[in-house]
Amino acid sequence: MRTIDWNDDSNSIVMIDQTLLPMEYKVIECKNLASLCEAIRSLRVRGAPALGAAGAYGIALAATLSSAKDMEALIRDLDVAAKTIKATRPTAVNLAWGVDRTISAISDAYDLDGIKDVVLAEAKNIADEDVETNKKLGKYGAKLLEDGDTVMTHCNAGKMACVDWGTALGVIRSAVEAGKDIKVISCETRPLNQGGRITTWELMQDNIDVTLISDSMSGHVMSKGMVDKVIVGADRITGDAVFNKIGTYTHSVLAREHEIPFFVAAPISTFDPNNWEDTVTIEERDADELRFFKDVQIAPADVKVYNPAFDATPMENVTAVITEKGVFYPPFLLDELLA
Repeated sequence: MRTIDWNDDSNSIVMIDQTLLPMEYKVIECKNLASLCEAIRSLRVRGAPALGAAGAYGIALAATLSSAKDMEALIRDLDVAAKTIKATRPTAVNLAWGVDRTISAISDAYDLDGIKDVVLAEAKNIADEDVETNKKLGKYGAKLLEDGDTVMTHCNAGKMACVDWGTALGVIRSAVEAGKDIKVISCETRPLNQGGRITTWELMQDNIDVTLISDSMSGHVMSKGMVDKVIVGADRITGDAVFNKIGTYTHSVLAREHEIPFFVAAPISTFDPNNWEDTVTIEERDADELRFFKDVQIAPADVKVYNPAFDATPMENVTAVITEKGVFYPPFLLDELLA
């Protein structure tokens, strides 16, 4: 199934619970806004494009559940829902993008039922477009990979981070689909191990050769000539930086030092022309994500913790950005790219 989808029979959001992978594959159902927001905060659903769909479906869910008797009251309910959803993950720009795009579709409705129909249709369109976008992005990116390449990636930018196919892993999947022999090195991506738990699981499902390493080994494998390219996803791209899972910046510095191409794969919806690195709020995660691994304590319970979810990779460390519109090489003007 898709990572996240809408169930027409129950008027609810269904998704794969990513916190349980790879030990358990479980589909969960969000029947109210509180359960959706919990799923977003706890990373049951995660990844920029998947969050875009989650935000859109969240507005559709809020519309379905609203008891408003007129259009004005329903719009007020949806505005409250929009603010609530967007507050769950402030750094990931796609979440707000999906919410705002769905809210904007209301202008096409003329009555109460029309609003509910329009926002659901728009949410489904966003989900469908994500799959098409990733396929286009993947084909552009696949041309950058040579037969026999070993590609290093960080976190998870595969189908679990999207509605389907993936961004960084979508590029790899497209290259393999084109007949190229591609091997992957996946960084574990502490503290929640999305690379170890999810990326390796995805690639093994597709019979793509993958080797797991600890995050601190990336410089070692680069120095040994074991990495030909690095491809990562993104949660937000400003004019001067790429925001991705914490640790991405370190890999970019090492790739630059070893003269290894460093690619970012992301849809146009991830670009943010209105902000710069120093104006973006980077969310901090729960301190216990570092004090515990699952339910096992691995650090003193009262140790001070700094646990940002993302870091910023300066654009000068990025070889190219792969999008559904093609491959773009810095420096570029976001306004021109988004036109």
